[in-house]
Amino acid sequence: MIEFRQVSKRYDSDHTALRQVNFGLERGELAFLTGHSGAGKSTLLKLIMVMERPSAGEVIVGGQVLNTLPRRQVPYIRRHIGVVFQNHQLLFDRTVFDNVAMPLEVMGTPARDIGRRVRAALDKVGLLSKEKMNPLQLSGGEQQRVGIARAVVNKPPVLLADEPTGNLDPELSADIMRLFTEFSQVGVTVLIATHDIALINDLGRRTLTLDHGRLMSEPGAGGGRHG
Repeated sequence: MIEFRQVSKRYDSDHTALRQVNFGLERGELAFLTGHSGAGKSTLLKLIMVMERPSAGEVIVGGQVLNTLPRRQVPYIRRHIGVVFQNHQLLFDRTVFDNVAMPLEVMGTPARDIGRRVRAALDKVGLLSKEKMNPLQLSGGEQQRVGIARAVVNKPPVLLADEPTGNLDPELSADIMRLFTEFSQVGVTVLIATHDIALINDLGRRTLTLDHGRLMSEPGAGGGRHG
């Protein structure tokens, strides 16, 4: 579903963010992306979201080579990728329902379908009863779950999370991880960038470790296939 083939990313002559990165994630696989600050995690995620283009190599998502993707097709690819941020990026002048509905409205989803899909997403994260509330009335963990509902409301096959538990205590972090695990069990490919080593160790999932832009060898790692 996601494949990197000899991917490098240079921003200028003296800064190379990624160096010849190779890996593949299957459909329904949940993996962690870790490494020191500045290791290249954010750059790697941006390449998948087509916010950046590689300097060399190929980035492939769902069989589509992103390097040569025409600009007009970028929004189409992004609709198939859900993104969860550390700071949720919710709009506080809108209700919980309206925040989650935003991706569907952008896609032009019929109004009758928006209500059904938004409520299904909120139910999945346990917030159906709070759809009319303002996000400011919610706890930090609940706000993060609203962000997750928004990321998955259009049922993307790929879900990226950038430090999704960075501001949460261990118990809330475990709740968020259970949600990600459930999404992977229904076929969503989930990649979670995190510094939280305890969280990684608890779940025992595959971990991609970056060190100064290079992907460290992982036990049993292969080239990977894309789905």
